[in-house]
Amino acid sequence: MLNQIDEIQGIGLHLDQVLRRIQEAYLRKFESLDVAMTIEQWVILHQIYEMGDTASQRDIVQSNFRNRATISRVIGGLERKEWIKKSRFDGDQKRFKLELTPKGHEIIDKVLPHAFQLRKQAIKGIKPDDFTTFLKVLEKIGDNYKG
Repeated sequence: MLNQIDEIQGIGLHLDQVLRRIQEAYLRKFESLDVAMTIEQWVILHQIYEMGDTASQRDIVQSNFRNRATISRVIGGLERKEWIKKSRFDGDQKRFKLELTPKGHEIIDKVLPHAFQLRKQAIKGIKPDDFTTFLKVLEKIGDNYKG
């Protein structure tokens, strides 16, 4: 199969198709839960939840593959929805602290169990060793493109 990579339109097409299916599944779930949210908003909201009291805009930018402007726009959208609040850290006026509001916690509580189910759905029927190999291959492909 590797010798056929040009014939099968490249690896990027296949990765993109799978990513789109995953994103569509999440968006359908958000809609069924009556939560108006984008994939980007979910990723950042969940990161803030995971980071807890130490969540900062700088940390989100550094741990994310999106650019600073996109992350700022998404954070602004989460603020407008009143799911997060942005303030300065005590003693550090350079960094923005990001915190979930009570509405933000409600969204996490509503969506997170379904996100876990979607993750389980993704690996259904895949042997643990095969999944480990898959992750290693993805990492190697990514490494091959590092400048």
